[in-house]
Order: sequence, then structure tokens, then C-alpha cells
Amino acid sequence: MSDKVTHITSQANHDTVIADNKGKLTVIDFHASWCGPCHMIAPVYEKLAAENPDVAFTKVDVDAKYGIRAMPTFKFIKNGEEVDELRGANREGLEAAVAKNKA
Repeated sequence: MSDKVTHITSQANHDTVIADNKGKLTVIDFHASWCGPCHMIAPVYEKLAAENPDVAFTKVDVDAKYGIRAMPTFKFIKNGEEVDELRGANREGLEAAVAKNKA
């Protein structure tokens, strides 16, 4: 994983990342090691992280707390609030959602 993507490992870690990035877009990639589409979209996510230093890119191993029913699922957080969600390994959709929500 790139050093441009933060791996969230606990609720406390999640809360800190959200608080530290308040005022800018945070994208959360909910993934699982057994998820084929997650592996397929991972290089795109890494590339977007490298190209968008003004956006915080994070990864979370699937957690029932978030109600994730499809993977990969990306949640977009701004000022501590969820502003968008994208489901599936859709390269164009992910690129468009990052561009739209960081504005």
C-alpha cells in the first residue's frame, strides 16, 4: 500500500483521521482480502491518492458498523459528515466522485 493511503485499524484511529482532516474530503475504501473487485480497483485508488494530495485517502477492512453490503464501497466524508457513497469497482465513477466531492 502506498504511503498516501492511511489504513484505519480501530474506531479511535478512524475518529482521529476524520478529525485531523476536517475541512477537506476524506475517502474511505471499505475492502476485504477475499474481494476480487477490491483488488482490481486498488491500483486506481492508489493512483488517485498520489494525484490528489488535498484529499485524505483511507482503507478499512470491512466492519459491520458501517452497514457495508457491497464491496468495494467508498464513502466520502467532509467536515465529519458523509457526503457521498460509491459501490463497486468503477474506475470512472471513483475518479468522478473524488473530483466532484473535493470541490
